[in-house]
Amino acid sequence: MRIATRLLSRSAASSMVVAAALALVGVQAAGQAASAAPKKAPSAVTCTAANMKVTVTEAARPINHLLLKATNTGTKPCYAYSAPHLRAGADAQAPLPWARETTPQAVVTLEPGQSAYAGVLTYSPDGEGGGNEKTLGVYFADRKGGVAGKEKTLKLPNGGTFFNSAATVTYWQDNAADALSW
Repeated sequence: MRIATRLLSRSAASSMVVAAALALVGVQAAGQAASAAPKKAPSAVTCTAANMKVTVTEAARPINHLLLKATNTGTKPCYAYSAPHLRAGADAQAPLPWARETTPQAVVTLEPGQSAYAGVLTYSPDGEGGGNEKTLGVYFADRKGGVAGKEKTLKLPNGGTFFNSAATVTYWQDNAADALSW
């Protein structure tokens, strides 16, 4: 009887040790899972003139092109939707058309400090009319392609740039080479 009681006591003690060990492992795993939970990422916003620094430069190649660069100066990621709405000159009646063949596969998302690029064809021999413009008005697009925020007015390089009816702008790209490759 003593042997049976001793075996029963040992087996009960072993079971209690195993149960305690499993409980401890469960508590530790729960603590690790809680500490390993990802921090909530800041939600992205729409890129606008308020959270972007925008510059325009003359492209070396191809000829008759400008490069628009927009850098996220905000603290949250932002979406550069579609293409910029551009107004060539203070008296422009309509924005430059978007080059639909440059639509990227996804919306360009910019982390703080990252840039998006758009290429601007200023004129073509096939175009009509035109004139030398000194400023370029830039509006960012919202999710539906409308205007988001206020205009950012830039001075054009060389004291002015010639635009005619063939002028177009690309969709936002994540690198300058793609923006100027069309």
